[in-house]
Amino acid sequence: MIGSARTARAPTAVQALTLTLTLALTLALPLTLLSAPAQALPQDADQPIHIRADAAEMDQAAEQIVYRGAVRVDQGTLQVIAEKIIVQYENQKVVRIIAEGNPASYRQELESPSGEVIAEAATITYLTKDERLELKGAARLSQQGNEISGELIVYDMVAGKVDAVAGDERPVRMILQPAARPRE
Repeated sequence: MIGSARTARAPTAVQALTLTLTLALTLALPLTLLSAPAQALPQDADQPIHIRADAAEMDQAAEQIVYRGAVRVDQGTLQVIAEKIIVQYENQKVVRIIAEGNPASYRQELESPSGEVIAEAATITYLTKDERLELKGAARLSQQGNEISGELIVYDMVAGKVDAVAGDERPVRMILQPAARPRE
C-alpha cells in the first residue's frame, strides 16, 4: 500500500488524475431507457470533482483506489453515493469503477429535454473498455418517468441495449410513459 488517508481531505495528485479520468468517462454515459440517446450536461466535465469519504486507500501494486465510508462524489450535476467505491486501472487508464452500497446511487442531469437519469443497485459497475454499465442487486434505472428494475440490469452504451434479469422472487418490471401527443 502506497498511501492511506483517514479524513475527507482532497485526493492526491494520482487520485485526482484517476478520478478526473473516471468521471470524464462516467460523464460521457448516455443513459437512456428505450429512447433516443441523451447526453450528460457538457459543462459538468468542466466542474471540479469533490470527493468525500471516511477513508481512502491507494494501492499501486493492485492498481486500484478504494474509498470507504459514506463516499460521495460530485461533479456538476453528477452525484454518486456509496458505502465503497473502487477504481481499478491498468497502465494508468481506468478500466473499472465499482460503487457498492445499500443501495449505491448515481444521478445526473442530461441535456434538455432528457431530464435526469437515476440508477440504484447494491453494486453499480462501469466497465470502461466495453462501455457497459452493470447494476446488480435490487437494480433500478429511470429517466423521465420510464423505469426498469430487476436483479441485474446491463446497459451496453455502444449498442444502446438494456438487458434486465429477474431475481428469485421478483420479476423484471418496466414502467413506460406514453409518448406525448401533439396538441391541436
